Amino acid sequence: MNRASFFSPQAGRVIDAPRQMRARFAIGDVVRHRLHDFRGVVFDIDPVFANSEEWYQSIPADVRPMRDQPYYHLLAENEESSYVAYVSQQNLMEDAEGGPVDHPSLSQMFEDYVEGHYQLRRGLAH
Repeated sequence: MNRASFFSPQAGRVIDAPRQMRARFAIGDVVRHRLHDFRGVVFDIDPVFANSEEWYQSIPADVRPMRDQPYYHLLAENEESSYVAYVSQQNLMEDAEGGPVDHPSLSQMFEDYVEGHYQLRRGLAH
């Protein structure tokens, strides 16, 4: 029994995942994308890829990340806009820039920004 299952609303199906998976980042961490110029705050983590097949296939094959790794939901920002991003662990790194992220949904999920990390609002953890 080294596998577990969970339902993913984004994928619209049950996802099979390892019972234990090590996530490099935690909810509230500020991270940066390795290839694209954006940063964001982690607000949820999937133990493996749990989005739609169309979304996965839309990524060019030469840069398509592996499915069997953590994927992070981010409140993301770049110089032009704020949005929600879904990014593989291999494509994220710690944000060396530091400082808070300017996303309109931050206050709905997080409280204070302390030492490079956002504190999740009480009652939102599961």
